[in-house]
Amino acid sequence: MAHPSQLGFQDAASPVMEELLRFHDHTLMIVFLISTLVLYIILAMVTTKLTNKFILDSQEIEIIWTLLPAVILILIALPSLRILYLMDEVDSPHLTIKTIGHQWYWSYEYTDFETISFDSYMTPAQDLAPGQFRLLETDHRMVIPVESPTRVLVSADDVLHSWAIPSLGVKMDAVPGRLNQTAFFIPRPGVYYGQCSEICGANHSFMPIVVEAAPLEYFEGWSSLMLEDA
Repeated sequence: MAHPSQLGFQDAASPVMEELLRFHDHTLMIVFLISTLVLYIILAMVTTKLTNKFILDSQEIEIIWTLLPAVILILIALPSLRILYLMDEVDSPHLTIKTIGHQWYWSYEYTDFETISFDSYMTPAQDLAPGQFRLLETDHRMVIPVESPTRVLVSADDVLHSWAIPSLGVKMDAVPGRLNQTAFFIPRPGVYYGQCSEICGANHSFMPIVVEAAPLEYFEGWSSLMLEDA
Protein backbone atom coordinates (compact mmCIF):
# COMPACT_ATOMS: atom_id res chain seq x y z
CA MET A 1 0.00 0.00 0.00
CA ALA A 2 1.39 3.40 -0.95
CA HIS A 3 1.73 6.11 1.69
CA PRO A 4 1.83 9.93 1.46
CA SER A 5 5.03 11.45 0.01
CA GLN A 6 6.27 8.03 -1.10
CA LEU A 7 8.99 8.37 -3.73
CA GLY A 8 9.59 4.74 -4.66
CA PHE A 9 7.42 1.82 -5.71
CA GLN A 10 5.00 -0.04 -3.50
CA ASP A 11 6.32 -3.19 -1.84
CA ALA A 12 6.20 -6.11 -4.25
CA ALA A 13 3.42 -8.64 -3.61
CA SER A 14 4.11 -10.99 -6.53
CA PRO A 15 7.20 -12.60 -8.11
CA VAL A 16 6.79 -10.54 -11.29
CA MET A 17 6.76 -7.27 -9.34
CA GLU A 18 9.89 -8.36 -7.47
CA GLU A 19 11.61 -8.89 -10.82
CA LEU A 20 10.43 -5.48 -12.02
CA LEU A 21 11.85 -3.80 -8.92
CA ARG A 22 15.21 -5.55 -9.41
CA PHE A 23 15.29 -4.46 -13.05
CA HIS A 24 14.44 -0.89 -12.06
CA ASP A 25 17.33 -0.82 -9.56
CA HIS A 26 19.67 -2.40 -12.11
CA THR A 27 18.80 0.17 -14.79
CA LEU A 28 18.85 3.08 -12.36
CA MET A 29 22.39 2.19 -11.30
CA ILE A 30 23.51 2.26 -14.94
CA VAL A 31 21.86 5.68 -15.36
CA PHE A 32 23.65 6.97 -12.26
CA LEU A 33 27.02 5.75 -13.56
CA ILE A 34 26.48 7.32 -16.99
CA SER A 35 25.30 10.60 -15.45
CA THR A 36 28.30 10.73 -13.13
CA LEU A 37 30.73 10.08 -15.99
CA VAL A 38 29.15 12.73 -18.24
CA LEU A 39 29.08 15.27 -15.40
CA TYR A 40 32.77 14.61 -14.65
CA ILE A 41 33.72 15.08 -18.32
CA ILE A 42 31.75 18.34 -18.54
CA LEU A 43 33.36 19.71 -15.38
CA ALA A 44 36.82 18.62 -16.55
CA MET A 45 36.34 20.31 -19.93
CA VAL A 46 35.11 23.53 -18.32
CA THR A 47 37.63 23.84 -15.51
CA THR A 48 40.92 22.43 -16.84
CA LYS A 49 43.38 24.64 -18.70
CA LEU A 50 45.51 21.79 -19.98
CA THR A 51 45.58 21.33 -23.75
CA ASN A 52 47.50 19.12 -26.15
CA LYS A 53 47.81 20.53 -29.66
CA PHE A 54 49.26 17.27 -30.99
CA ILE A 55 46.07 15.20 -30.33
CA LEU A 56 44.16 15.42 -33.60
CA ASP A 57 42.35 12.05 -33.47
CA SER A 58 42.35 8.82 -31.49
CA GLN A 59 41.17 5.50 -32.88
CA GLU A 60 41.23 3.91 -29.44
CA ILE A 61 38.84 6.37 -27.80
CA GLU A 62 36.46 6.20 -30.76
CA ILE A 63 36.34 2.42 -30.46
CA ILE A 64 35.65 2.71 -26.74
CA TRP A 65 32.82 5.21 -27.03
CA THR A 66 31.25 3.14 -29.81
CA LEU A 67 31.42 -0.25 -28.08
CA LEU A 68 30.66 0.89 -24.54
CA PRO A 69 27.09 2.16 -25.30
CA ALA A 70 26.41 -1.06 -27.19
CA VAL A 71 27.46 -3.13 -24.18
CA ILE A 72 25.32 -1.00 -21.87
CA LEU A 73 22.27 -1.42 -24.11
CA ILE A 74 22.77 -5.20 -24.08
CA LEU A 75 22.97 -5.17 -20.28
CA ILE A 76 19.63 -3.38 -20.21
CA ALA A 77 17.88 -5.25 -23.04
CA LEU A 78 18.52 -8.85 -21.92
CA PRO A 79 16.89 -8.64 -18.46
CA SER A 80 14.13 -6.48 -19.94
CA LEU A 81 13.22 -9.12 -22.52
CA ARG A 82 13.32 -11.82 -19.84
CA ILE A 83 10.78 -9.96 -17.70
CA LEU A 84 8.56 -9.25 -20.72
CA TYR A 85 8.33 -12.97 -21.44
CA LEU A 86 7.69 -13.72 -17.75
CA MET A 87 4.81 -11.22 -17.71
CA ASP A 88 3.23 -12.82 -20.78
CA GLU A 89 3.50 -16.35 -19.42
CA VAL A 90 0.19 -17.92 -18.39
CA ASP A 91 0.98 -21.43 -17.22
CA SER A 92 -1.86 -23.69 -16.07
CA PRO A 93 -3.90 -21.20 -14.02
CA HIS A 94 -5.87 -22.61 -11.08
CA LEU A 95 -8.51 -19.90 -11.40
CA THR A 96 -9.81 -17.73 -14.24
CA ILE A 97 -11.68 -14.48 -13.62
CA LYS A 98 -13.22 -12.27 -16.27
CA THR A 99 -13.32 -8.58 -15.41
CA ILE A 100 -15.25 -6.04 -17.48
CA GLY A 101 -14.84 -2.28 -17.19
CA HIS A 102 -17.91 -0.06 -17.23
CA GLN A 103 -18.49 3.63 -16.71
CA TRP A 104 -17.66 3.69 -13.82
CA TYR A 105 -17.37 0.36 -12.06
CA TRP A 106 -15.94 -3.13 -12.58
CA SER A 107 -17.81 -6.40 -12.93
CA TYR A 108 -16.27 -9.81 -12.20
CA GLU A 109 -17.21 -13.28 -13.41
CA TYR A 110 -15.60 -16.41 -11.94
CA THR A 111 -15.67 -18.59 -15.02
CA ASP A 112 -14.80 -21.77 -13.08
CA PHE A 113 -18.10 -21.40 -11.20
CA GLU A 114 -21.50 -21.26 -12.85
CA THR A 115 -23.13 -18.40 -10.96
CA ILE A 116 -20.45 -16.32 -9.22
CA SER A 117 -20.52 -12.85 -10.73
CA PHE A 118 -20.90 -9.41 -9.20
CA ASP A 119 -20.38 -5.70 -9.76
CA SER A 120 -17.79 -3.79 -7.77
CA TYR A 121 -18.51 -0.12 -6.99
CA MET A 122 -16.46 2.35 -5.01
CA THR A 123 -17.56 2.67 -1.38
CA PRO A 124 -18.73 6.25 -0.70
CA ALA A 125 -16.75 8.17 1.90
CA GLN A 126 -19.70 8.31 4.34
CA ASP A 127 -19.99 4.48 4.31
CA LEU A 128 -16.33 3.70 4.99
CA ALA A 129 -15.50 1.63 8.06
CA PRO A 130 -12.57 2.61 10.31
CA GLY A 131 -9.29 1.70 8.62
CA GLN A 132 -10.67 1.66 5.08
CA PHE A 133 -9.20 3.94 2.43
CA ARG A 134 -11.13 6.72 0.70
CA LEU A 135 -11.43 6.30 -3.11
CA LEU A 136 -9.83 2.82 -2.88
CA GLU A 137 -12.36 0.63 -1.08
CA THR A 138 -15.14 -1.23 -2.92
CA ASP A 139 -18.40 -2.82 -1.88
CA HIS A 140 -17.30 -6.19 -3.32
CA ARG A 141 -13.70 -7.39 -3.42
CA MET A 142 -12.20 -9.82 -5.90
CA VAL A 143 -11.29 -12.73 -3.64
CA ILE A 144 -8.67 -15.27 -4.75
CA PRO A 145 -6.73 -18.04 -2.98
CA VAL A 146 -3.08 -17.51 -2.15
CA GLU A 147 -0.34 -19.55 -3.85
CA SER A 148 -2.62 -20.18 -6.83
CA PRO A 149 -1.78 -18.94 -10.34
CA THR A 150 -4.68 -16.73 -11.38
CA ARG A 151 -5.60 -15.64 -14.89
CA VAL A 152 -7.62 -12.47 -15.45
CA LEU A 153 -9.45 -11.87 -18.73
CA VAL A 154 -9.96 -8.13 -19.22
CA SER A 155 -12.44 -6.37 -21.47
CA ALA A 156 -14.67 -3.29 -21.46
CA ASP A 157 -18.31 -2.60 -22.14
CA ASP A 158 -18.21 1.02 -23.28
CA VAL A 159 -14.89 2.93 -23.44
CA LEU A 160 -11.21 2.17 -22.79
CA HIS A 161 -10.34 1.24 -19.21
CA SER A 162 -7.23 -0.26 -17.64
CA TRP A 163 -7.15 -2.86 -14.85
CA ALA A 164 -4.05 -2.08 -12.79
CA ILE A 165 -2.68 -3.14 -9.40
CA PRO A 166 0.81 -1.67 -8.81
CA SER A 167 1.92 -3.98 -5.99
CA LEU A 168 1.24 -7.04 -8.19
CA GLY A 169 2.96 -5.60 -11.27
CA VAL A 170 -0.27 -5.92 -13.25
CA LYS A 171 -1.66 -3.44 -15.76
CA MET A 172 -3.87 -4.55 -18.63
CA ASP A 173 -5.96 -2.39 -20.95
CA ALA A 174 -9.69 -3.11 -21.13
CA VAL A 175 -10.75 -2.57 -24.75
CA PRO A 176 -14.36 -2.89 -25.96
CA GLY A 177 -14.73 -5.87 -28.29
CA ARG A 178 -11.34 -7.30 -27.34
CA LEU A 179 -10.37 -9.84 -24.68
CA ASN A 180 -6.92 -9.34 -23.13
CA GLN A 181 -5.41 -11.59 -20.51
CA THR A 182 -2.90 -11.27 -17.72
CA ALA A 183 -1.84 -13.52 -14.86
CA PHE A 184 -0.33 -13.19 -11.42
CA PHE A 185 0.67 -15.28 -8.42
CA ILE A 186 0.26 -14.01 -4.85
CA PRO A 187 2.36 -15.93 -2.32
CA ARG A 188 0.89 -14.45 0.89
CA PRO A 189 -2.49 -13.25 2.19
CA GLY A 190 -3.30 -9.57 1.95
CA VAL A 191 -5.48 -6.86 0.43
CA TYR A 192 -4.10 -5.15 -2.67
CA TYR A 193 -5.46 -1.93 -4.14
CA GLY A 194 -5.47 -0.52 -7.65
CA GLN A 195 -7.41 1.88 -9.84
CA CYS A 196 -8.44 2.31 -13.45
CA SER A 197 -5.34 3.61 -15.23
CA GLU A 198 -6.92 4.82 -18.47
CA ILE A 199 -8.82 8.10 -18.58
CA CYS A 200 -12.37 6.94 -19.20
CA GLY A 201 -14.64 9.86 -18.47
CA ALA A 202 -15.91 12.10 -15.69
CA ASN A 203 -15.69 9.49 -12.90
CA HIS A 204 -12.42 7.91 -13.98
CA SER A 205 -10.97 8.56 -10.51
CA PHE A 206 -13.74 6.55 -8.85
CA MET A 207 -13.08 3.07 -10.26
CA PRO A 208 -10.99 1.33 -7.58
CA ILE A 209 -9.88 -2.29 -7.71
CA VAL A 210 -9.49 -4.41 -4.58
CA VAL A 211 -7.99 -7.90 -4.67
CA GLU A 212 -8.13 -9.91 -1.47
CA ALA A 213 -5.78 -12.89 -1.34
CA ALA A 214 -6.90 -15.34 1.31
CA PRO A 215 -6.10 -18.92 2.39
CA LEU A 216 -7.80 -21.64 0.37
CA GLU A 217 -10.19 -22.52 3.23
CA TYR A 218 -11.46 -18.92 3.38
CA PHE A 219 -11.86 -18.79 -0.41
CA GLU A 220 -13.87 -22.01 -0.40
CA GLY A 221 -16.17 -20.63 2.30
CA TRP A 222 -16.56 -17.34 0.42
CA SER A 223 -17.34 -19.09 -2.86
CA SER A 224 -19.92 -21.29 -1.13
CA LEU A 225 -21.68 -18.22 0.26
CA MET A 226 -21.64 -16.56 -3.18
CA LEU A 227 -23.15 -19.69 -4.75
CA GLU A 228 -25.89 -19.78 -2.10
CA ASP A 229 -26.69 -16.09 -2.64
CA ALA A 230 -26.89 -16.64 -6.40
